[in-house]
Amino acid sequence: MQSAPHSGSDEAVWAIGLMTGTALDGFVDTALIRTDGVSVAEFGPFELFPYSDADRALLAEAITQARTWDFQGPEPAIFAQAEDLITRLYAGAVLKLVEKADMRRDDIFFVGGHGLTVLHRPQIGGGGRTRQLLDGAKLAELTGIDTVWDFRSHDVAMGGQGAPLAPIYHTAILRHAGLEGDTSILNLGGVANITWWDGADGLVAFDTGPANGPLNEWVEAHGKGVFDKDGRLAAAGRVHEGRLLEILDNPWFDAPYPKSLDRYDFDAGLVRGLSLKDGAATLTALVAASLELALRLLPTRPKRLVVAGGGRKNPVLMAEIAARCGVSVVDADTIGLRGDAIEAECFALLAVRSARGLPLSFPGTTGVEGPTTGGVISRAG
Repeated sequence: MQSAPHSGSDEAVWAIGLMTGTALDGFVDTALIRTDGVSVAEFGPFELFPYSDADRALLAEAITQARTWDFQGPEPAIFAQAEDLITRLYAGAVLKLVEKADMRRDDIFFVGGHGLTVLHRPQIGGGGRTRQLLDGAKLAELTGIDTVWDFRSHDVAMGGQGAPLAPIYHTAILRHAGLEGDTSILNLGGVANITWWDGADGLVAFDTGPANGPLNEWVEAHGKGVFDKDGRLAAAGRVHEGRLLEILDNPWFDAPYPKSLDRYDFDAGLVRGLSLKDGAATLTALVAASLELALRLLPTRPKRLVVAGGGRKNPVLMAEIAARCGVSVVDADTIGLRGDAIEAECFALLAVRSARGLPLSFPGTTGVEGPTTGGVISRAG
């Protein structure tokens, strides 16, 4: 476990965070908060800015080619095209959010842009690699706002896994909501990750297994949209418990933290041969069953999970988690948080932390040897 900072003396400033998830849900998540890099002083507006099906297809192809590339040889040519797309989408989202907030660009001190992770190959102790697509220098030029980006690379270079980075923000919002000690935060994006915090100095976080990524992939492969809306397909299917046990036999699930996943370490091929509905049901159950194994690894078992990310909108998935894990499952929105905005808000806070030289990752979150800073700062001027 690792101490988490509790207070900061620097003045809170406005920052915008941007996130593009590996589930490729068709949106750029954008949020404005006022923060000193430790706590949230004020929540500004947030927006999910859609991008086109053509844009989504390009980004999906970049991820596909990244898997073939696997950090061997020159980067695929499509990376430059996809990176330019992400950068311009981000710039448009930033300017629209500033307008929505009825503010000027000069009012915003930092933009924190995560970009799109196309490949993540973590390795404890060094030798890992991670690649996010975003040109932060170009983004600063287009928006006129100082931009922090490439948040993960320094942690990886220092021997950490580069993920997850959200835990330090999760402690800030748990404190903000007055939930300390027996409540953990679960994020359900393409991959699931959990943050455990004891309300004092103990901070642990890691990826627990697949989440929306394989399920979305499965549904899309069958021509039924890009996700299982309201869990309807899973609700109509049957969980193949034998197949589920086979998947969970992978030693990764029992491995101690810290640990992190690439989105495609577990994919829709896990349920190959099943019907559409049974595959959806089994992949949905997998999220909950792998989470149950993860909860056993924590220093103490939380009584409550506050759930963020797109997966919280799937009632079948939420019910599976409650049933298989035996915990109270709470949508972040119901306790005054913003489940669609948490990841974007996180990178706003991390941008301020980075600019002020505060650590982004810790031994209990990424496996790095000591608290580690990160991020590249590109000045607008």
